[in-house]
Amino acid sequence: MKLRQKKVLTAYMFLSLPLAFFIFIRFYPMIYAFYISFTNWNIISPVKKFVGIENYVKIFQDEVFRISLFNTLKYVILGVPVVIILSLGLALLLNNITKFQSLYRLVYVIPYITPLVAVSWVWRWMYQRPPIGVINNFLSAIGLPTGTFLSDTAQALPSIVATTVWVELGYCVIIFLAGLQTIPKEYIEAARIDGANRRQVLVRITIPLLNPVIVFLTVMETIIFLRIFTQVYNMTDQGSGGPLNSTKPLVLYIYQKAFKSFEMGTASAATTILFLIILGITVLQLRVLNKKVQY
Repeated sequence: MKLRQKKVLTAYMFLSLPLAFFIFIRFYPMIYAFYISFTNWNIISPVKKFVGIENYVKIFQDEVFRISLFNTLKYVILGVPVVIILSLGLALLLNNITKFQSLYRLVYVIPYITPLVAVSWVWRWMYQRPPIGVINNFLSAIGLPTGTFLSDTAQALPSIVATTVWVELGYCVIIFLAGLQTIPKEYIEAARIDGANRRQVLVRITIPLLNPVIVFLTVMETIIFLRIFTQVYNMTDQGSGGPLNSTKPLVLYIYQKAFKSFEMGTASAATTILFLIILGITVLQLRVLNKKVQY
């Protein structure tokens, strides 16, 4: 056996164990959940009776599922553009700072590394009515009407989106900053010599060259908002996704079906639908946004 073949064989031997572990942890549960979605298993009984597509028909007839699906899409539509635009703006500002840039990076990344449960409860406290809630106290102090936030069906979901945006900003700013520092300065200097102003440099040079970073963050943030759970569970009354299901996302619907109603077949069918939605949106985003730019 040649030395090169020995190196390849050794590499495969080292990779085989984590690969087997990954397949067992990731793919086996996914395939098993797909199988369970065609049964009426209730987690207590050992019997798993095959019921075909009955669970899929059942959940689409369930009004709570339809509300949860719509809420999940609203989280994505409201949250992802705000995170991407705000973090890009902050990264552009930070990229121009020479002093204390590391300190500003740390300040922005702290919410991301803070446990999400703690963040959710702090924001829940901040959204409380006066005199407890900090936000309402501030609004009262500057003469603005106070808000009902988490107790209002119209304001609850945007309030949770705001919390999630605040958490995700730090991570996206760091990734955008890394992307900005890979852009050759010669391109920007050449554009300025040709008479381009700041807006033209941003639109014609910076943003096109940041396209791979924008695609990556858009896909990742879409997946995060599609799988939103912890914030809703901790910020709504008794983790119900209320008021009146106005904040309930698909993941919370799946959790309640699986571990409160013990309808594992229905929960698995909803899980399969969520997986297909994430897969479809991710593939669509990669096809639409992933454009190669060369100068």
